[in-house]
Amino acid sequence: MDIQQLLKEDISRAISALFGMQPEEIALQPTRKDFEGLYTFVTFPLTKPLRQAPPAIGEAIGKYLVEHSTVVSKYNVVQGFLNLSLSDTVWIDTLNGLIADPSFGQLPATGQSVMVEFSSPNTNKPLHLGHLRNNFLGDSVSRILEASGYNVNKVCLVNDRGIHICKSMLAYQKFGNGETPESAGLKGDHFIGKYYVRFDREYKQQIDELVTGGMDKEAAEKKAPLMLEAQEMLRRWEQGDAETVALWKQMNEWVYAGFNETYRKIGVSFDKTYYESQTYLLGKDVIDEGLEKGVFYRKDDNSVWIDLTAEGLDQKLVLRSDGTSVYMTQDLGTTDLKFQDFQTDKAIWVVGNEQDYHFAVLFAILKRLGRPYAAGCYHLSYGMVDLPSGKMKSREGTVVDADDLIREVTQAAADAAEVAAKGMLDEFSEEEKTKLFRMLGLGALKYYLLKVDPQKRMMFNPEESVDLHGHTGPYIQYTHARIRSVLRKAAQMGVEPTAAVPVVELDAVEQQLAYQLAQFRQRLGEAAADYSPAYLAQYAYDLARTFNQFYDKLSILKEPDAAKLQSRVTLSYAVVQTIRRSMELLGIDVPEKM
Repeated sequence: MDIQQLLKEDISRAISALFGMQPEEIALQPTRKDFEGLYTFVTFPLTKPLRQAPPAIGEAIGKYLVEHSTVVSKYNVVQGFLNLSLSDTVWIDTLNGLIADPSFGQLPATGQSVMVEFSSPNTNKPLHLGHLRNNFLGDSVSRILEASGYNVNKVCLVNDRGIHICKSMLAYQKFGNGETPESAGLKGDHFIGKYYVRFDREYKQQIDELVTGGMDKEAAEKKAPLMLEAQEMLRRWEQGDAETVALWKQMNEWVYAGFNETYRKIGVSFDKTYYESQTYLLGKDVIDEGLEKGVFYRKDDNSVWIDLTAEGLDQKLVLRSDGTSVYMTQDLGTTDLKFQDFQTDKAIWVVGNEQDYHFAVLFAILKRLGRPYAAGCYHLSYGMVDLPSGKMKSREGTVVDADDLIREVTQAAADAAEVAAKGMLDEFSEEEKTKLFRMLGLGALKYYLLKVDPQKRMMFNPEESVDLHGHTGPYIQYTHARIRSVLRKAAQMGVEPTAAVPVVELDAVEQQLAYQLAQFRQRLGEAAADYSPAYLAQYAYDLARTFNQFYDKLSILKEPDAAKLQSRVTLSYAVVQTIRRSMELLGIDVPEKM
């Protein structure tokens, strides 16, 4: 049942019957919390055509609705705002409809497909806090789009070549002495990251020595022996030198093993992974095509450019004078390859906002080239994540490692749960506790990073993220476990949820719960349209908070009226299913008990 549509139709009929006019559009908004009602109709737009004061118009419409509508039970008017309360029959019918609908958590199929690219790690270091926001966003957006009726393909592009990769390789070659991740007792990605940091430390020391000897810093950075050796290693790699390629393959294998362990831990997977080592030569054919079409132009030094000043951008290099690719060159080729592989209607790149300009240029070039898929390309730009201690720098080894952060937040969640449980976890086995604490830790981390609008820069506070009484994942997870406990006890009493709840008088908080449940599909659609898991994160929190108000205010299992008992158990079931589905779309698991 679409309650808003029914209400709009009734208001339209009221205006027609009372004033003999047909409004162009009926707009509803949620009633402010300090007034009674759930939906508000604003009467100000009717003042001019009706030549009446807004309160008088509201009074007339409200009275008509109470007398003639099967939806509206009462009303109040505040200036030009008509606040409407709905009948218990509407909410009970809504609840029964939700329980009976097997597709409640899924929107109809769109017939369209979408590709979501996210993660994009470098093989010279482990995943860090910034990667976690990227991965959680990409995974959640993929889940939301799939629930919204899209066929979703998740892809990852790994940056496994370039001078930064050679820095780790060179440091290992010089200082590794045959060490392996196993002998060092480290995950493969942590192991490689150690040598990336070692390169930077040795490189800075060489720069300082050159500067002390009289060379200016800019020249020293270019002429430091380690940098020259790294550049030579990159040349050998590009020429296919067997020894260099073998070292590159071995170190990448170690890194991928580490990445995969982290991906499994955070519940993220991909349908296909692309590697820059296999795509970096792509795009030169696209440049030739663009030159033939007059999209690109060649300068006297033989370099190739595009003039994007008409798009509010500038002139952009797409091929160097020596014929070698820039990053834009390979991105053009890789984008063509991905669309050939998947033939999707849309594509979303989940990449930090420091790349806003790059994607503006990429999409402008694709449109100039006449790519049929260009209109469906979208950059999901997100803000950086800071910690109270400041910005992260991976070269200096001060980056917040993803695995370490997961471990720390999990421990913090365990400590918070132990304190809040007051001995109730004693019945859990050690294995059950470990599983629960991991679930709470990941829930805390994912929820905190997803509840903020993706475009906003944010501060991650580990201690705040595990607060069982705050706007957090564990608060919602705890609420889910609380409702499951209620339902288990109800089942022991012989009371099960039903899609045939009789009409009973509902408390305002019960009406609010039913109203929020009816909003789920709308919130899901909004999250899909704006690629923002934050909508569902807020929705899940609001629903959990309202349930806890319901739990504190009204008796559920001790209610003597059988019909009310049945309605409250069924309402609790609908809430717990919706919380579970909302959290699932965020990539968060919820416990059965706590």
